[in-house]
Amino acid sequence: MGRTAILQSNYLPWKGVFDLINRVDTFVFYEGVQYTKGDWRNRNRIKTCHGPKWITVPVKTKGRFRQKLSDVVIETSYNWQRKHHCAFQVNYAKAPFFDEYRWIIDNIYLENKWEKLSELNIFSTKLLCEILGIRTEFITMAEIPVSEGKEQKIIAICKRLGARCYVSGPSARSYIDPEKFRENDIAIEYMRYEYPEYKQLHGVFDHQVSIMDLIFNCGPLASSYIRNSCPSLRS
Repeated sequence: MGRTAILQSNYLPWKGVFDLINRVDTFVFYEGVQYTKGDWRNRNRIKTCHGPKWITVPVKTKGRFRQKLSDVVIETSYNWQRKHHCAFQVNYAKAPFFDEYRWIIDNIYLENKWEKLSELNIFSTKLLCEILGIRTEFITMAEIPVSEGKEQKIIAICKRLGARCYVSGPSARSYIDPEKFRENDIAIEYMRYEYPEYKQLHGVFDHQVSIMDLIFNCGPLASSYIRNSCPSLRS
């Protein structure tokens, strides 16, 4: 049974996104939908000695209310790449595996120049999947164009890919009609985001941080803290 997940790209996502990707055969970057401000698309959290901190990629939004995620342009005048690189250096320098995996932030921030948010997110997500040993096939929404509405679009994508099971985050229960999926012979599974804690810097443990926190603290064991989670729930 082919398994597929469909999700908008996020900036250096938390471990739950990589758990989702690891559970499917094909992952679709859902970039052709409207960009949402104040979301995880262009920001994430890291731990600091002063508590959790947001790091945000500045993007152009003025006069672009209905722009698609795939069209979002990064505001380059803020020197944000150097600032984010510095934020990781300052706050994770004492992490056990920072020196071994520092090349990741060097690659993302120092060796590349980003103009589109979607390109940054997709590149970094694929890179981090390689590090975590995730071998899922990646496809962008542009490669499988469909014109149906939101729910029907998901079904159409699954059918195009030959997927018999759609794996989704738990919040999708609020808008997914399971009967429509059954009519198309597509099963639905919902993620249960439950993970073990690991030794983390800077005080009280916090799950809601970028995957970089897990990698810098756990190194080659990082993937085990993703794959030890509970099985997804079948609808």
